[in-house]
Amino acid sequence: MNTSTRPALTQLSEDESAFQMAVREFAENEIKPYVTEMDEKAEMKKEIVQKLFEMGLMGIETPEKLGGAGASFTMACLAVEEIAKVDGSVSVLCDVQNTLVTNALIKWGSETIKSKYLPKMAKEWVGAYALSESSSGSDAFALKLRAELKGDKYVLNGSKLWITNGNEANVFIVFANIDLSKGYKGITAFLVERGFPGFKVGKKEDKLGIRASSTCELLFENCEVPATQVLGEVGKGYKIAIETLNEGRIGIGAQMIGIAGGAYEATLKYVQSREQFGKPIAQFQGVQFQLAEMRTELEAARLMVYNAARLKDAGADFIEAAAMAKLFSSRAAENITSTAIDLFGGNGFTKEYPVEKFWRDAKIGQIYEGTSNMQLQTIAKMELDSQR
Repeated sequence: MNTSTRPALTQLSEDESAFQMAVREFAENEIKPYVTEMDEKAEMKKEIVQKLFEMGLMGIETPEKLGGAGASFTMACLAVEEIAKVDGSVSVLCDVQNTLVTNALIKWGSETIKSKYLPKMAKEWVGAYALSESSSGSDAFALKLRAELKGDKYVLNGSKLWITNGNEANVFIVFANIDLSKGYKGITAFLVERGFPGFKVGKKEDKLGIRASSTCELLFENCEVPATQVLGEVGKGYKIAIETLNEGRIGIGAQMIGIAGGAYEATLKYVQSREQFGKPIAQFQGVQFQLAEMRTELEAARLMVYNAARLKDAGADFIEAAAMAKLFSSRAAENITSTAIDLFGGNGFTKEYPVEKFWRDAKIGQIYEGTSNMQLQTIAKMELDSQR
């Protein structure tokens, strides 16, 4: 059976399966021809971003009345996974748009905010999520970007680092502190548009993997943000950050199983065509055992990610499931892509074949949207709390 059409063991509904296949075909036809070029140039093609909008993949959960697809969180994760099988960079652009930015606007935005931004984000505007700073990575609430209320505007001063979609974004969810003496209770979320006075996108990072995905510094120098641009409540930005990242981790899990799946499918084809000692290396038991381990680990990760997404859609408690899914899937992606290189041999170490890029793209999964250590901490805390 052709691995590109072979179903996962996980059960999907008819609508989900049709959607998955449509995204898979889109990724193969519209993204794959440009993957190497984008990786080498560390630059996202604008045409691909536009096609994501045309396919309806940038507002998957956005209600239809606001221009979106009105679909589920699980559908968004399926899109992220299928795109990641071809390119992790395009996948994370789609992921941040759906599971972080749009998700936060749907949940926390006023009706005015939703009507203003969601239609644009479904059709033409890219979003970014700006939490991290040089002093606040895993310690997310140590942020120092300051927001001071002056009349009917907040004035922001400081900077952000490692912001995904920085180059492409039109609107940014920016977390700043209105009163440092209050600690995390001073953190407030603002919607900052690219054209606001005093705001600019700074240096783009030169990265190991997901190179076409822009990861940028953001600079705020007396940046004026109307008070009406507060997302949620003043001083409650920490709550938005926590809840949104819990959801976003499932999206990163989807990206990881996509990357791992792409590497596995490429390997399965390669070992059946590569001959040594007069026969395809797929006929050697040692290779078969490695394939079996890869497939089993991939399916276990996929089940965990899908389960977390289903729990989120059902309105059930999904925090621990999300942490487990991200932890396991990111480790699985690194293991599977590394084994893929081993099975490709010397060819796997060259850029002529796709698996070295899958391996480079996989590493970020253990770092962003909560490191593996932070996921372990979350899981352990919830387990211990459940015993009290």
